[in-house]
Amino acid sequence: MTVSPKDPVEGTGRSPAARGFRIAMAAGLLLTLAANAPGHLSYDSVVSLTEAREGERQTWAPAISSAILKPFDALVGGTGLYVTASAALLFFCLMSLTRLRPRASWAAVALGVGVILTPQVLIYQGIVWRDVLCANLTVAGFVLLAHAARRWGPRPPILPLAGALLCLALASLARQNGLILVAAGAGVVAWTARGGGWRASFAWGLGGLVAAVVLAAGVDRLATPPPPEGQVLPGDAGLQILQHYDIVGAVAHHPKLKLTEIGRADPAAEAYLEAHAAQVYSPVRIDTLDSDPALGRALWRTPAKAMGAQWRAIILRHPAAYLLQRADVFRWTLLTPKLELCLPVAVGVSGSPDMLKDLDIQAGARPQDQGLAEYASHFYRTPVYSHLTWVVVALGMIGLLLRRRDPADCAVIGLLVGALAFTASFAIISVACDYRYLYLMDLAGMAGLLYVALDPPRWRGR
Repeated sequence: MTVSPKDPVEGTGRSPAARGFRIAMAAGLLLTLAANAPGHLSYDSVVSLTEAREGERQTWAPAISSAILKPFDALVGGTGLYVTASAALLFFCLMSLTRLRPRASWAAVALGVGVILTPQVLIYQGIVWRDVLCANLTVAGFVLLAHAARRWGPRPPILPLAGALLCLALASLARQNGLILVAAGAGVVAWTARGGGWRASFAWGLGGLVAAVVLAAGVDRLATPPPPEGQVLPGDAGLQILQHYDIVGAVAHHPKLKLTEIGRADPAAEAYLEAHAAQVYSPVRIDTLDSDPALGRALWRTPAKAMGAQWRAIILRHPAAYLLQRADVFRWTLLTPKLELCLPVAVGVSGSPDMLKDLDIQAGARPQDQGLAEYASHFYRTPVYSHLTWVVVALGMIGLLLRRRDPADCAVIGLLVGALAFTASFAIISVACDYRYLYLMDLAGMAGLLYVALDPPRWRGR
């Protein structure tokens, strides 16, 4: 009997291999929580928890991470409950992949165990980073879209669509370039609805995009706490930091470049930046600019309008200098030539001593945390700990799924294409090579690989 890919398949997810896959994912969740609870906190994590607990804006970074932390911290103080919920979201979604395919292979079970044992899953799922939150929400959103596509009919399935809308809207708030993921999700919805004609396809796609953007804007407004009394946090601080880095980097790559726009507003700043930019610049991360306080003062005392004009002038009039700067930074972000310099993992607790004291959290790393760091280090020089590996995997999985093009396949293709586009956007916005920035690429590649391994596309004969 031939079964249409749009119809439910009797026995889906009931085979021994499918049950074995779900058991492996459940065991992976328990192992991850046992290894990491109550979670690892870096400086950013501590700031987010402080913002969640005090209800005052602490940073210009996205506020959604502190907003999501807040209810979990209110129920059980600290990050243990949050880490549990975040990891469970990922693992339950991976378990549900068996419900999307009529068959399951034991190879997927073996691959699933391997994925669980990678540092990107075993350890990263215990780190309180908004990059991990964004990745988990994105995978969940597209898996829900796959379930919706599988059940699509005259009456589209509302619950998985609503869940996907919420997950992708929240993911778009966790990273400044997250709107790319919403657009990819809207594309999946439009493709899924194409059976009703191009008007229906366009309406569903555009409607999904608008709904996610409106929902994200509303959540962001509600989630953003007020700044401390008497303080004002600039809303465009992220853009200003990016402009500073690009201007310094452009001068470092093209020493004869003149910062005339800055010079019109502050000649002394122009002279200092032109003379000292190359000495402090590094494509590894923007933090090296802080090593020269005078350079920092020259950057921040220049009016934002003049700085923006200089940045645009470099892009338009000196594109070679700008492209060399961006290419150098993106090379480090994507390829991480010296992984140890790119914060490959974070274990234990570190952050502002004053904030940690107020939170009643002790800094340091437990013996088991140190063991996790040592475990991760064994992967540093392997293809597993490489974004490029997962880019190649994603491209390969897209190629395989395009042959079959089942409804659920299109959602997984959307996940992989969205992750690739998200990764590519860092060619424009990256300011450091921190491994977590492209964590979504690794996780999406792993999810796509597991989905394909469960039921590999078969080559059609005559």
